[in-house]
Amino acid sequence: MMDHRLPPLNALRAFEAAARHLSVKNAANELCVTPGAVSQMIKALELHLGVALFRRVNRGIFLTDAGQGYLPPIRNAFRQIAEATKRVAVSADTGVLTVSVTPFFAAAWLVPRLKGFQDGHPEIDLQLVTSNTLADFSRDGVDVAVRHGLGHYPGLRSDRVLVVEIVPVAAPALAAKRGAPAHPAELTRWPLVHDAERKGWHLWLQAQGVDEIGPPRGPSFDDSSLLLKAVLAGQGAGLLPAAMVALDVAKGRLVKLADAVRLDDFAYYLVSPDSSPEPPKVAAFRAWILKAAGIRARQQANKELPS
Repeated sequence: MMDHRLPPLNALRAFEAAARHLSVKNAANELCVTPGAVSQMIKALELHLGVALFRRVNRGIFLTDAGQGYLPPIRNAFRQIAEATKRVAVSADTGVLTVSVTPFFAAAWLVPRLKGFQDGHPEIDLQLVTSNTLADFSRDGVDVAVRHGLGHYPGLRSDRVLVVEIVPVAAPALAAKRGAPAHPAELTRWPLVHDAERKGWHLWLQAQGVDEIGPPRGPSFDDSSLLLKAVLAGQGAGLLPAAMVALDVAKGRLVKLADAVRLDDFAYYLVSPDSSPEPPKVAAFRAWILKAAGIRARQQANKELPS
């Protein structure tokens, strides 16, 4: 019975090159193999098909009727493969870049700066997806994500983008009931609400010189907006970005329990699959956002320097 399985790709390449050049030697030069190797691949293909594809006259070769009929679809197939490969390669540089980001970071920091990225990379169409949970890169169609935390994401690349000032706040009723804390250590006895990793309060208290810290009791939230709502509802004191709660503090809806501080490890991180080589559009976005965040950090540092 004739074998109708697909023939080896290398044999098809040898046939197409030899048919195009009508020369085994020239086909071998193009494919960077020996003429003997080209001849062997063509013989294997002819055995696979059960027909002769070339007539060998003296030292030249000519296509048989079967070879002439076989060549156009094979050549067309290679052309389609080349075009499809080019499209895939181009889409790695251009096309849609999907960025998963928390709603607060998108509204407060990213969206107002996106024009700079679009001006520098008009070939990339940016798609923002707001979400409060870390993306599943293998399933969600997300290229990169921005998340707030400690940046520990096993199996993923994590680059610190921005450190923001955080401030402990509470609802006025809770603050009145507990009394303004005279020392940060007093907050260890307050009801607290936490970030998803339950590390924020621990880091903040350590930065205030408080070492006797018990286990992080109380509810936790994977989104700053939800954590803010819990604090406003009086469920406990919470640590939130100072810019996020500035209006609520000014309006008297929240009470600051201490001054805002910057915790270097507790930051916004750009997270992506740790792949090599990295898609160029992902690398372009990483370079842009790190540069944009670096400029902002230097401007903030300059403001804090004494005049």
